[in-house]
Amino acid sequence: MDFAIDERTEALRAEVRAFLDEHLTDEVRERYARTGSAHDWGFHAALADKGWIGAAWPVDEGGQGRDPYEMEVLYDELQGAGAPTDGFSMSMVVAEIVRRVGTPEQRERILEPIRRGELTTAFGYSEPDVGSDLAAVSTTAVREGEGWRINGQKAFTTLAHEAGYVFMLARTNPEVSRHKGLTTFLVPTDDPGFSVAPMRTLGGERTNMTFYTDILVGDEARIGEVDGGWAIMMLALAFERGGEFAPQVRRLVEHAAGWARASGRESDPRLLRRLGEVATDYEVARLLGSRATWLRATASAGGIEGSMAKLYATESLLRGAGALLDAAGADGLRQTGDAAAAAGGEIEHAYRHAQVTTIYGGTSEILREQIAQHRLGMPRSRPARPPRQAPANHAAATNGR
Repeated sequence: MDFAIDERTEALRAEVRAFLDEHLTDEVRERYARTGSAHDWGFHAALADKGWIGAAWPVDEGGQGRDPYEMEVLYDELQGAGAPTDGFSMSMVVAEIVRRVGTPEQRERILEPIRRGELTTAFGYSEPDVGSDLAAVSTTAVREGEGWRINGQKAFTTLAHEAGYVFMLARTNPEVSRHKGLTTFLVPTDDPGFSVAPMRTLGGERTNMTFYTDILVGDEARIGEVDGGWAIMMLALAFERGGEFAPQVRRLVEHAAGWARASGRESDPRLLRRLGEVATDYEVARLLGSRATWLRATASAGGIEGSMAKLYATESLLRGAGALLDAAGADGLRQTGDAAAAAGGEIEHAYRHAQVTTIYGGTSEILREQIAQHRLGMPRSRPARPPRQAPANHAAATNGR
């Protein structure tokens, strides 16, 4: 593939930077830092006003017909600036699934509110005892008349407190192999049986534990075929995984380099060596992300390439933040708000934040296994395990939380 960026794409980059200067205000940043929620409705509405939510969709679907490289630049600039974009990025994944496999009714009901910036979605994948091994989920969806009765619990349901729907993976057939008995649903968060409990990560980000007690949804909530959820989930993860973490590596380099110049350490060989290593890691992560972006425009969606890009970028962020924290010495441990903090506390925060990035979208261990199996042809490293059984009295098990 050709990695060169054309004039139209560079023009979009300049437009996004001007947008950020206007809309990524100190107030938006302060709310993000205080709440830990990487979503701001005012900023999100401004993105919608620019037509950038759904910008890759064809013009006749309300989009701008942007190509994958333009979308990569858009995400790169937003992420590199530290903008609160979880609602944007997660909703785009769900919207792409609905565009590809949704019914006409689902497309009409879901896509336009997302494009207008009025609706966001969250991911309901992981469970308390099930992380990246999604085939072992035990949340159930049982046929009841023309609908489905849903019971279970999900962990790390980021943005569920803001979202209108949770895009959920549930077990619909316990009699078949665990990969074959799963179905995906869009579960409304305004149902009385839905509840949410906040959780905080080491980096201060807010995520959630979510609970589903006797929620009855119609069949229109189902996305894709009954018991066909594994294929839907693999498609969703292919769109989720890619170069989205590479801009965070770039942001770390930029802040650390700025601090080195301001503190008179721009000639410190120890710091420069580590800055050079992290900058090199960023370049590799960027190129891996670009390849995944290119493949996302094809029928394959670049699943393994996206996993490779995500794995490399998050491990680079973790490795680089640790190296720069060490190079900064005691000032590297100081947090945002401390006048003596290295890079205004950005290095310290990046180190805490980096830990959870190796879990988002699949742990590094799981991604390494997928790459080994599906790209290198190596055998599975661990035996499959059966799905965990849900408590017999789910309501009693969750009411005491």
